[in-house]
Amino acid sequence: MLPPLLIESLQGIKGFDKTAFEAVHQSALQLTSIRINPAKKVERATDNPVPWCNGGYYLSERPSFTLDPLFHAGGYYVQEASSMFLWEVLKQTIGQNTSGLKVLDLCAAPGGKSTLLASYFTNGLVVSNEVIKARASILVENITKWGSDNVVVTNNDPSHFSVLTNFFDVIVIDAPCSGSGLFRKDKDAIGEWSENNVKLCSQRQERIVVDILPCLKQGGTLIYSTCSYSKQEDEEVLDKIKESNYLESVALNIPDNWGIITTQSDKTASYGYRFYPYLTKGEGFFIAAFTKTDGGLDGYYQEQKLVAVSKSEAATMQSFIPLADTYTLFKQGDAIKTISTDWFSALQLLAKQLYIKKAGIELGTIKGKDVIPHHELAMSHLPLNGFNTLELEEQKALQYLRRQDIFEESNLGWNLVKHCGLPLGWAKVLPNRMNNYYPQAWRILKD
Repeated sequence: MLPPLLIESLQGIKGFDKTAFEAVHQSALQLTSIRINPAKKVERATDNPVPWCNGGYYLSERPSFTLDPLFHAGGYYVQEASSMFLWEVLKQTIGQNTSGLKVLDLCAAPGGKSTLLASYFTNGLVVSNEVIKARASILVENITKWGSDNVVVTNNDPSHFSVLTNFFDVIVIDAPCSGSGLFRKDKDAIGEWSENNVKLCSQRQERIVVDILPCLKQGGTLIYSTCSYSKQEDEEVLDKIKESNYLESVALNIPDNWGIITTQSDKTASYGYRFYPYLTKGEGFFIAAFTKTDGGLDGYYQEQKLVAVSKSEAATMQSFIPLADTYTLFKQGDAIKTISTDWFSALQLLAKQLYIKKAGIELGTIKGKDVIPHHELAMSHLPLNGFNTLELEEQKALQYLRRQDIFEESNLGWNLVKHCGLPLGWAKVLPNRMNNYYPQAWRILKD
């Protein structure tokens, strides 16, 4: 049963229909949607696109994603359709010229919006942050599978970014919330909802925005979203954003047939966009965009000099995986990593101020004259055509993903294991066996 106090609090909000709201939550209908990775070009039998997101599709039924090797290959991301509306917001606020832009996804786990940002800002830098350590590890896994080399994953509180004044061109805050927009999908969330939790979430959302806004450049774009229906977490937070900072609300052009409700906050008339599951093909969602009109003073940045690779290490790695001169190699411990040279100085600044979980692509480690490739390299969009490949049919691919012993005739040495042409990871073929190098922590446990 839906919380009566929630129903009462939503009365009078534009677009709210009590009968329709209750009916859709009593319905057994469940929507499933995915977003295709444009760099990996998975072909799926679907002709039902999500109208507001390139590569977004509704599925007619929910398959077992755990048992689909293409899911583990990063060929697509399972994302709620309403959340994909971020793509349309970016189209209308940023446009198509993303070259040189720095983007922060502040509350990023598990990675849906960060993978979308990585695909949208192909010529930009995406900093994907998660404050909770365990969730940050899930974020690293999903970013790794997506394969983009323009993403840095950090594990920090929003206040830790304060020194990076005027650093980011775009900041996305998908704020922690009371979760009422997910009641249809997650029945357990209903029992956790309370008026007090809504109030606490609203206060936390305001603190997060205040902490991070100095990092946004003049002329930069702030995007705020929740999966809550409550005005306290939505329009009232927009009023706080608008009242206390140099920000202008951005109105979007929304086609009527999308069913998205345009709303304005009571005090400052700031625009927000609310998704009701009885009007749109998606779950409950709220999003708004602002432009910063005054940037204030720049911060003082110090770079952390990341460890450079030696000439011999660079030569060894280049012989293993030839990289264009647009990439810079650096070390973290014994691991050799790479990132676009365009973003290396930005990475040095970030490394001085923040705890970095992942940066660019980890290529591998050097043992003597040999290179032990890392899983990130297999998942990446870097040129991998020089490696031997081992194409596996579905059941063998699932065995590999369970980290079970398999043996297939192939060239000796390192092989890139693939399914339907997409890399799954590494295997080393020896004369009488094959060593499975799929990450132990990511192996499939489901039969």
